[in-house]
Amino acid sequence: MKWNLKDIISINDFSREDIECVLFNAKKMKSLSREKKSKILKNKVVASLFFEPSTRTRLSFETAIQNLGARVVGFADGGVSSQKKGETLSDSISTVENYVDGIVMRHPIEGAARRASEVSLVPIINGGDGANQHPTQTLLDLFTIKEEFNSIDGIKIALVGDLKYGRTVHSLALALNKFKKCKIFFVAPEQLKMPQEIMEKLTNVKVVETENLEEIVPKVDIIYSTRIQKERFPDEIEYNKVKDAYVITPNTIKDAKSSMRIMHPLPRVNELSQELDGTKHALYFKQAGNGIPVREALLKLLLEGKK
Repeated sequence: MKWNLKDIISINDFSREDIECVLFNAKKMKSLSREKKSKILKNKVVASLFFEPSTRTRLSFETAIQNLGARVVGFADGGVSSQKKGETLSDSISTVENYVDGIVMRHPIEGAARRASEVSLVPIINGGDGANQHPTQTLLDLFTIKEEFNSIDGIKIALVGDLKYGRTVHSLALALNKFKKCKIFFVAPEQLKMPQEIMEKLTNVKVVETENLEEIVPKVDIIYSTRIQKERFPDEIEYNKVKDAYVITPNTIKDAKSSMRIMHPLPRVNELSQELDGTKHALYFKQAGNGIPVREALLKLLLEGKK
């Protein structure tokens, strides 16, 4: 499959063929031995620059980098970078690019990854920029859906919770728009509805907006739950009004199809009951594990053979 992308910034930059190329290579990564993988990016160095805290994204990227035989340098807290001294993001990237073959970054400001790609001579991978995009999470979400249901076309999915600030659901909705006959149920309180600028781009999927989760549970293949993100709210009073809007328990999904699966980008707070963890519906820990082969695939596609 042909691969043309230099950076991974936004799911908008991907065609369906680009997505399928990533999923194909991720499937191959799952079957490769550790020894064969370790030669793919031997002698490469990748920077892991996390200006905003992360557990799953950072650790899975750093694991993927090392699995492929590359070395990783960087930081897990923006407070230890020179930005604390007043250095601009552009200057940080222009400096770091001299030391590495590629850069994985997370930043609290929307558009930071795009700006980094404009000044960097090495590939940039966006590990999340503010409430904007999280393309690698979306790719692992799509990989998980395809692994579980054999196809993404025709999937019926409920995106539940923080649809206003949730970068994972923004990216996933836009990605599903590139597939055929998908149907998305947006389940959120009025204050946390999917932004209009995202809605206007969803021209190839059926869309239903509702505040009632229970009524759509029997209709969907997937419930994609999200955390109500306290850190994104400008007003804590507003956060407290909606923080418990959707708490999914075994009773919530009593009318679900046997094949229905629950996904979540994690971390969770109280929106998913731990009673769900041992059920056939829980897919979220397997979903998190799929971050490794998907990120290995992206690193291979971007950096293999680059001098």
